[in-house]
Amino acid sequence: MLLAVTGASAQERDSHNFEVAKQLETLNAIYKSLDMMYVDSIDPGDVIGTGINAMLRSLDPYTEYYPEEKTKNLKEIYTGKFAGIGALIRYNLQLKRVVIDEPYEGMPAAESGLKKGDIILSIDDESMEDQNVSYVSQHLRGDPGTSFMLKIKRPSTGKKMQIKITRRVIQMPSVPFYGLREGGIGYINLSQFTEGCAKEVRKAFIEMKEQGMKSLILDLRDNGGGSEQEAVDIVNIFVPKNKLIVSNRGKLQRANHDYMTKVEPLDSLMPVVVLVNDGTASASEITSGSLQDLDRAVVMGSRTYGKGLVQMSVDLPYNANLKLTTNKYYIPSGRCIQAINYKHSKGGYTEHVPDSLTKVFYTAGGREVRDGGGITPDVVIEADSLPNIAYYLTSSGLDSTEVMLNYEIDYIARHPNIAKPGHFTLTDQDYEEFKRRVVESGFSYDNESEHYLQQLVKIAQFEGYYEEAKDAFSQLESRLKHNLEKDLDFNKDQLKKIIENDIVAAYYYQKGAIENSLRSDKQMDEAVRLLNDLNRYHSLLSPKEK
Repeated sequence: MLLAVTGASAQERDSHNFEVAKQLETLNAIYKSLDMMYVDSIDPGDVIGTGINAMLRSLDPYTEYYPEEKTKNLKEIYTGKFAGIGALIRYNLQLKRVVIDEPYEGMPAAESGLKKGDIILSIDDESMEDQNVSYVSQHLRGDPGTSFMLKIKRPSTGKKMQIKITRRVIQMPSVPFYGLREGGIGYINLSQFTEGCAKEVRKAFIEMKEQGMKSLILDLRDNGGGSEQEAVDIVNIFVPKNKLIVSNRGKLQRANHDYMTKVEPLDSLMPVVVLVNDGTASASEITSGSLQDLDRAVVMGSRTYGKGLVQMSVDLPYNANLKLTTNKYYIPSGRCIQAINYKHSKGGYTEHVPDSLTKVFYTAGGREVRDGGGITPDVVIEADSLPNIAYYLTSSGLDSTEVMLNYEIDYIARHPNIAKPGHFTLTDQDYEEFKRRVVESGFSYDNESEHYLQQLVKIAQFEGYYEEAKDAFSQLESRLKHNLEKDLDFNKDQLKKIIENDIVAAYYYQKGAIENSLRSDKQMDEAVRLLNDLNRYHSLLSPKEK
């Protein structure tokens, strides 16, 4: 029996190897024919690169090919570092030019005096007119230590300025904001899992503990992940030495790896709440999921992204590189939280794992958790959704009037200083001015209710009910017509928060914007309430009675 099985396996392997050789030989023959006989000259890099990318698209979105000229992009992904001026830029639809959106604290852009709204006219005498964000960004970046002349126009004054800027290595802070709140509740915002981020979290934790921290909120919302080892090191702050945190398992035995905690924790008892949402992915899910599996923290917010795949970098000939998915990862309960199955037949397609097919696993203390579909929080608190009018006012590329951006630029120009981030608010008079400017600007946007009504009308016409219900549809249509002033009043609170946050960022940078946003964050408020009710906190970490 054993010989038969072994024989079958060898046969299958030989058949697979023959199929691989056949397809590669066919591909080689096709390209040779194209190169020799195709009617026009072809660029081998473009044609073969297109073929490579098409092949990888049939696998998963994380397996990517980086030719030599793009390997720098891959290094930026892994390290979070690049050389440039340290500022967000955006395309201004009204001006049809790229402008500065947000300089970062301590970076060349901020040190050179660049401000929100500054129009980029030229870089080293090359005009940036009619260029897109990607083109301008490429010209702002370069080798560390190199300098260039940047010509800008400040919209609030109309003045043109020429500034010499020297590029530096830019690495966004992994912990843009942390601080101790009333009642001894600490808060750490971790924005990315780049090299050294665990040290930053440890530093913030120790500092706040020395100040009297009694409990902690770790904010991983919209953190897309990064280094697996950094995730393990962060978990190690809260759990003992020699605990298994995550296991990588794949086809290649030598690529499999178990990550254990290596040192004694800073605090294994302090109550911890981890905030997550649908932008929490990869290493963030390892952190939040393992803390949940070990019953070490209460996870709160909305379900996470569900990325249970691990990539490694593979060197290719001629200095090219391949970011390759090699493993699935499994957190302490033994579950993999991958939300999507990537099917490789028929050119590749995706298949979401339905909740009905997920399996039950158990935390260290016996609580039920499930695989598939990301990390489901212990306490589900959905964030406020962005109203439709706010989506159009804030999304670059949707509002040709740029009325919100223009209001913010003018506000900043009129106010040399504003209140501290935790206290700054727009007055009702300020908002009325903004509202007036929106109405007078000619701003318009798609009304979702009207859109769905039009779809309903088409369905009613198709099914033959429209004529009978025509009057009712007409009445409903008249009631759903845009009333811009009414919409601005109805969504006043949320629009004010957005504007306040943008303005605070111009004075106090990213950390100020985060501090300001926490004032009206219902997930944060619920985390504070939970940490002030330790009986409820500990009950959430106990198995439910059957």
